[in-house]
Amino acid sequence: MVSAAEQLAANLNFSALGKAEELKKRIWFTLGALLVYRLGTYIPLPGIDPAIWEQVFKAQAGGILGMFNMFAGGGINRMAIFALNIMPYISASIIIQLLTTVSPKLEALKKEGEAGRKTLNQYTRYLTVILAVFQSYGIAIGLQGAGNVVSEPGMFFLISTTVTLTGGTMFLMWLGEQITSRGVGNGISLIIFAGIVAELPSALASMLELGRQGALSTALILIVIIMSVVVIAFIVFMERAQRRLLIQYPKRQVGNKMFEGQSSHLPLKLNTSGVIPPIFASSLLLLPTTVANFNAGSGPEWFQWLNTQLSHGRPLFLVSYLGLIVFFAFFYTAIVFNPTETADNLKKHGGFIPGIRPGERTAEYIDYVLSRVTVLGAAYLAIVCLIPEILISYAAVPFYFGGTSLLIIVVVTMDFMAQVQAYIMSHQYESLLKKANFKGGMF
Repeated sequence: MVSAAEQLAANLNFSALGKAEELKKRIWFTLGALLVYRLGTYIPLPGIDPAIWEQVFKAQAGGILGMFNMFAGGGINRMAIFALNIMPYISASIIIQLLTTVSPKLEALKKEGEAGRKTLNQYTRYLTVILAVFQSYGIAIGLQGAGNVVSEPGMFFLISTTVTLTGGTMFLMWLGEQITSRGVGNGISLIIFAGIVAELPSALASMLELGRQGALSTALILIVIIMSVVVIAFIVFMERAQRRLLIQYPKRQVGNKMFEGQSSHLPLKLNTSGVIPPIFASSLLLLPTTVANFNAGSGPEWFQWLNTQLSHGRPLFLVSYLGLIVFFAFFYTAIVFNPTETADNLKKHGGFIPGIRPGERTAEYIDYVLSRVTVLGAAYLAIVCLIPEILISYAAVPFYFGGTSLLIIVVVTMDFMAQVQAYIMSHQYESLLKKANFKGGMF
């Protein structure tokens, strides 16, 4: 006999989307918000010459500035009001989360529940403003020193550019929060996703044009396309991979009836941290080099050395990127999954892992397994993000075909589809309940 859950899963299809009014509203709101974001990436900063800036950008696009442009959805290339994108907010989130591990006050706020989370979010917003002002001012100074990009340099340009770029970041932060609460999916991830996906067609056209001009061989283009397909398949496989711990529940008596013991599984994802490690790693690599990239050709010698060494394919960039990805894979997993809390919940409900004593020993065992699973997850993220970057750095292929961008696209898409399916399943379940209640009322 087919269970209700299996019946729902069998009937789950997107034809039900037309009947889920709430889901349709959320999807339309998400699409509208992302459209607003994309329009903002085409509004240039006042007071700059786009043609001259495009030449300056092309001269530096091969380094980390090119990756910054990828996350900004082309906003750096066009020097738009959303050029900073959401990166200062991500940097602020990293700093606040790191501080919660060393500050007793912030750690106490984290444990307070909803009220504590609101306070931490407010601290994150304040820090976002500070970081955005710092980066915006650095960009404004860099633009003034980049030849004839600025038509009327001076204090007014510095102030107006700083205010405009900071305001653009704060608006995107607010927009991302609105998408999360009123739309479908995580708003911050979707903003980055939309920027990457929107630039993919032009990146593909650029790669094909290089092939037509003879700068890229046909064989190399085919290798990049095949590599992209293989990486996408590998990402899907690894994101669905789980280590399941057997959970046993003892026999229990309710009234005069004795219920047999049941068993279930505690799933531990291979990559619990999702796309957070590469995004966080990229954000931290972008933060200290913003000024250095905009002052290429001038400034202290260490600026020039940093700008050169942080180009794609350079050992310093690869080592830094690898180290940050591994660190954040473990760090974010430790934040989102608490073995002690999980063990306590199992103990309260009478569940236990066969052969492991409930309580502290269970927490230690879960932490032991999770740590080893995360090693594989961190290695997977490092492979996906670094190997394509190494290959592409020597072939002048656009960043959009790198492992980081493909990882973000695939993972965010999977998360979005999972939430849509959850909404549809919930709607179908409610419909079945209404029909059952209606039939019961008839008799």
